Amino acid sequence: MYKNKIRKYREERKMTLKELANSSGISVGYLCHLEKGSRDNPSKEVMENIAIVLNKTIPEIFFSN
Repeated sequence: MYKNKIRKYREERKMTLKELANSSGISVGYLCHLEKGSRDNPSKEVMENIAIVLNKTIPEIFFSN
């Protein structure tokens, strides 16, 4: 299963899923699936949008252990 740190960094910033979705331009449903790992392989644009809002790099969120 695909593992990322979206939820970890979102919660560190005290953001709701809806706030992250609105700020990044990504649907709440899709973000929810990404966080749970039931969807994987997001586009570069999606990863960039999430990283910008969370003030992290793409590798920190999607590729680090």
